[in-house]
Amino acid sequence: MNPIAKSLNITIYPPEDQGVGEFDGGRITEIKPLGFPGEGPGVPHTGPLFYWAWATAKGYGKIGLHPHRAFEIMSYALAGEIGHYDTMGNRSRVKAGGAQVMQTGSGVSHEEETIGEYTELFQIWFEPNLKETVRQTPTYAEFRPEDFPVEVRDGVTLKHVIGNGAPVSILAEAAMQDVLIPSGHEYRRGLSASRTLAMVVIDGEGTLSDEADSAQHDLEPKYFAVVHARNTGSIAIQAEQAVPLRIAMIEVPAEVDYPLSREQ
Repeated sequence: MNPIAKSLNITIYPPEDQGVGEFDGGRITEIKPLGFPGEGPGVPHTGPLFYWAWATAKGYGKIGLHPHRAFEIMSYALAGEIGHYDTMGNRSRVKAGGAQVMQTGSGVSHEEETIGEYTELFQIWFEPNLKETVRQTPTYAEFRPEDFPVEVRDGVTLKHVIGNGAPVSILAEAAMQDVLIPSGHEYRRGLSASRTLAMVVIDGEGTLSDEADSAQHDLEPKYFAVVHARNTGSIAIQAEQAVPLRIAMIEVPAEVDYPLSREQ
């Protein structure tokens, strides 16, 4: 008799297994939980979640003017302040907890800056139907930390960045939360069939498990975890007793009804 397949498939990618990059002579360095094709491990089932980088800078750094087309790109500030300029005429700065979002459409160029003594940010790319978005006018929007709705569930704080009443609106189907689990607390989350939950540990330590399975997976800073649901299931994330656990989570459909660039 063949064993019954698990509903959830959990894969952990520690920092040493992720892609790396740098800009401005090494002033800005990054690890890439989800790199461009050929960077880092191949990560299956991520649907319209195309790219996820974690950049760090000590002092001022700049990524000069460069072009983008069709993709939807969000920069989410974790620490310090990030600056933005683009060829649509937008110039802005966003502090920790805020975000900048470009829907790059038919094409736009932009440059990025890290400002202050220390800066950390996520840059995340989402892939809508590129054949359609490449014909659209590009847009830019910025959001302050206080623009994002926050709720508390059983002591766990969820900041909604995309979806669930968050102000960020993109064409790709995705929902993102910045989740803070107090020390010693547990966060449980259900996942429907054919959905994927990707998460990056920002700070703290803990464990991740399938509630239908006794196996536990360690979580540490900069770990990237991908949970793919073959069938409906649920996970439990337990924070260690000593420190809270902060995780950025993005849920996407594992498959979409348009061709994805990774699959072509």
